[in-house]
Amino acid sequence: MQTNLADFIKNTHEGEEADAILRKCVHCGFCTATCPTYQLLGDELDGPRGRIYLIKQVLEGKEPTAKTQAHLDRCLTCRNCESTCPSGVQYGRLLDIGRKLVEDRVPRPLSQRIVRTALKEALPRKWLFTPALKAGQLMRPLLPKALQNKVPAKQDAGVWPVRQHARKMVLLDGCVQPAIAPNINAATARVLDALGVQLIVAAKAGCCGAIRYHLNDQDGGLVDMRRNIDAWWPHVEAGVEAIVMTASGCGVTVKEYGHLLQHDPAYAEKARRISELTRDLSEILPDFGAELQRKLNGKIGKRVAYHPPCTLQHGQQIRGKVEGILRAVGVDVHLCEDSHLCCGSAGTYSVLQPELSYQLRDNKLANLHATEPEMIVSANVGCLTNLQSGTQMPVKHWIELLDHILRTFVPAQSDRAPSYNTQQ
Repeated sequence: MQTNLADFIKNTHEGEEADAILRKCVHCGFCTATCPTYQLLGDELDGPRGRIYLIKQVLEGKEPTAKTQAHLDRCLTCRNCESTCPSGVQYGRLLDIGRKLVEDRVPRPLSQRIVRTALKEALPRKWLFTPALKAGQLMRPLLPKALQNKVPAKQDAGVWPVRQHARKMVLLDGCVQPAIAPNINAATARVLDALGVQLIVAAKAGCCGAIRYHLNDQDGGLVDMRRNIDAWWPHVEAGVEAIVMTASGCGVTVKEYGHLLQHDPAYAEKARRISELTRDLSEILPDFGAELQRKLNGKIGKRVAYHPPCTLQHGQQIRGKVEGILRAVGVDVHLCEDSHLCCGSAGTYSVLQPELSYQLRDNKLANLHATEPEMIVSANVGCLTNLQSGTQMPVKHWIELLDHILRTFVPAQSDRAPSYNTQQ
């Protein structure tokens, strides 16, 4: 694709990156075949190729409009198109650049500004979000269905192991997950504890930065990233083996810290190291495959449907690992038809684009139910919450399944009897 960048963006870091991405695009259109919004709307401008043209026009000096903004807003950032693209176009990065340029030039209506500001200010701050969610859970039976969908039922976290182990890893606790689904991180700590690994939570770490960054407050997102790096760095210097991600949406962002902060002289090297150390949980447990098989094989007689999150299969390009872990310990795992498509959660998308989000959710659930599972499992809190809002069938993180079986059916050896604490 030929480009002719306007003076305002030429010779900037963003301009050079966008130009390189654009020049890889060969207009083939393979991306439209796997774009969820194009499949629903049938509009070229609501597919990756059309959005690339819109961003290219803005970069070349054409003034964007509210229509430009609407087409970019409707993108899920699922990055399915990146998995399909034969030319390696980094569409997600181009979209971040394009959306920010449009955001700076097209004023939003007041109603949109209020909602987006509330999301980017409240969600990343646990001290704001957690009390608000608890209040919503108390009032949940009285809320209309649309609001109940956004307020999941209260969940018990269970106990947190306190044993010391020579092997240590750091966990990103996250921002909304500890309130919405606190058992995910606790279950991860218990499973790793049973495998001889101590999981550490850095007290000052918080939101990975994705929420603010993808709501076009990129400076705010980078502040969150730097704070996490500062919180984790003493543990990195102490020799932790990995930084563990239990939410693939966070994982894809932390793995990009090195790129996003590459021009920050104070953080570039640290950010690169943090990204190198970051592992999705599904990348860690295969190393313990033999021990897991010994403990769990034949004890899990469940038929489950697995929904691979977009941030895992397209963002991080991790496929097959969760299914492999579960099948190795005896779980009957099934992928549904169109398993490559987004469930409609996509971070704050389900709030900002509810009509499209619900269509995608319902399509996904219909396909998942068609596999006749006893349970649906996934690997990202947003997917779990979104899918659970549309079904009575249990929707859990896959690590919760392993943890339940370990606690229920596997007796602890006397020399490794676990001790637990309800506090992290």
